[in-house]
Amino acid sequence: MPQQGLGIAPRLRYLAGRARRIDVGSVVERAREASVQHGKWTPAVIADMLWQAGFRNVGFQDYIDYDFAILNRAERATYMTHPVSNQLSQKYDQPEYRHIFQDKVEFDGVFHEFLRRDWMVVEEANAAEVRAFAESHGTIVTKEPVGQAGTGVHRYHAGEIDDWTAFHRGLRERGELLIEAVIVQHPDLAAVCPGTVNTTRVTAFFDGERTHILAMAQKFGRGAVSDQMTFGGFYTMLDEDGHAIGAGYDSHGHVHEVHPDSGFRIADFRLPMVEDVKEFVDRVARVVPQVQYVGWDIVVTPDGPVLVEGNWGAGVYENKPSVTGIRTGHKPRYREAIGF
Repeated sequence: MPQQGLGIAPRLRYLAGRARRIDVGSVVERAREASVQHGKWTPAVIADMLWQAGFRNVGFQDYIDYDFAILNRAERATYMTHPVSNQLSQKYDQPEYRHIFQDKVEFDGVFHEFLRRDWMVVEEANAAEVRAFAESHGTIVTKEPVGQAGTGVHRYHAGEIDDWTAFHRGLRERGELLIEAVIVQHPDLAAVCPGTVNTTRVTAFFDGERTHILAMAQKFGRGAVSDQMTFGGFYTMLDEDGHAIGAGYDSHGHVHEVHPDSGFRIADFRLPMVEDVKEFVDRVARVVPQVQYVGWDIVVTPDGPVLVEGNWGAGVYENKPSVTGIRTGHKPRYREAIGF
């Protein structure tokens, strides 16, 4: 594919926005973390972080998460970063179609056949329907239509609800307007964390003919309704065959050789039905071809993959050298598939 620049204007706008929002204290705190972890001089780390942010499209958290303090220039160049990912999203995800991915109710309607679970919308006068749905499933998950990083997601057990009129009213007042049945995950995922539905993030690019798998990360929860880091979750990168490439980690400095609750060794994990997952992502990527660059959240069930959501702002999941020993990232795959 011919190389295509991402354009200087989006980058300048991004840098200007970052400059306006920069939190000097946060930068210094992150630099100190890297200094302690890697034995580097804090002022030198601060200067390097600012240089990388200003001239190499590296976010401050990217610098910490991917151990840039111990990588050389060539190694750093292989890492995908959030500023670059943001530019790809802006260029390849058409604005007039992004609302499908931003509104969870609309998303469920468009991608209904790939959800493979029951769902409904909370409306003004359907308390009886909400009760029937919850009692038929036992446990339900509610979502606010617009949210990210797991915010606005809740779990309720029908047996614990006494006043269904009040429950329905509360859902409306809190904006929890989408109700879904709980996904039953594959036993191999439940063996790591049975209390949370553990999602696989597959970052993909649809070029109009072919879907390119750019990176796969397996997220694990801690028993909460979501496996996001805000709920204590963490992730590990997967190779082409679905094998974990090392221990789990998050953006808060926590490393998990084993799952803290189950004791499962993260490096021993292999995603079941990985080829089915790839084929599944190819199918969902063609539903809204105007949104080409997406981070798909998938769950493998005993009957195959199901779709949780698609993120038009795909975000970044990458290798962590101090944990995995791997000092290269996925950016070459992005370049080869997208051409930039």
